[in-house]
Amino acid sequence: MTSPVRDASALAGSRTAAAVDVQALATRRFTDPEAVARAYAERRRRPLVGPSGRLMIVAADHPARGALAAGKRGLAMADRAELLGRLLVALDRPGVDGVLAAPDVIEDLLLLGALDNKVVIGSMNRGGLPGAAFEVDDRFTAYDPASIARHGLDAGKMLLRIDLADPGTATTLESCARAVSGLAEQRRIALVEPFLSRRVDGRLANDLGGEAVLRSAVIAAGLGTTSAYTWLKLPVVADAGEMERVAAATALPVMLLGGEVATDPDAAYARWAKALTLPTVRGLVVGRSLLYPPGDDVAAAVDTAVSLLPTSDPTDPTDLEAS
Repeated sequence: MTSPVRDASALAGSRTAAAVDVQALATRRFTDPEAVARAYAERRRRPLVGPSGRLMIVAADHPARGALAAGKRGLAMADRAELLGRLLVALDRPGVDGVLAAPDVIEDLLLLGALDNKVVIGSMNRGGLPGAAFEVDDRFTAYDPASIARHGLDAGKMLLRIDLADPGTATTLESCARAVSGLAEQRRIALVEPFLSRRVDGRLANDLGGEAVLRSAVIAAGLGTTSAYTWLKLPVVADAGEMERVAAATALPVMLLGGEVATDPDAAYARWAKALTLPTVRGLVVGRSLLYPPGDDVAAAVDTAVSLLPTSDPTDPTDLEAS
């Protein structure tokens, strides 16, 4: 679909951010709210998994939780025009399959005409605000299974922090299980991002050690009435041997998350490349590390990440096409 709020030449030569007319975007939302529904309905869809059997997804659901920092830039994601411009550059790079975001960002991108033939994953539970007393009791405040199916999205993503000392964990476990079941009923993928977490000096911190990631993965894998549509979104464990144990703990497809902006991008890329060779690992879901990289060359960061994806796939391509 064509967009009246993005110049056709906005991406020409851009490596950091494309030009986005936020005033025009806001005016369209103000005068024609039905444009969002039309954009959902008119979006051209593609198969979820292509012949390569791999996926490269750009994540941008952080603002919906009030998390705006990227590296040392505390409010990096607060400028919507800049965020959208960086997303447009990333989505336009060869090998990028799609985006993960909450409704407001996805709908901005729809109105910009940027999501045709892209995988679109809706973020679901954004209620566990950083620093809140209720952070672990992570309520589903964005998409739900019915809206993901109704809007033609491909999957729903949920965050699951498991703090054994916080009773709110039980509510979140149950809510995530219901969401997994609901998405399966709609034949949509449930992308579950689990962590074992605990409070350190009053703030919730995720344990990124190999055993903790492994335990979080197997807990998440068992949620819901079926695991047929469940994928896991897991961090890369620093120790390669531990990462092998993590990937071997489940037969569910694993997508690797990028996490915080790395101070040493080359080391992070090397860890991703190693993990991407593991049998259950199917791709990357990376946000701030690619959208706000050191040096600010979004295009180069995205191209490097895409280059890490294995070019051959051990599965039968006919099975992938049938799915």
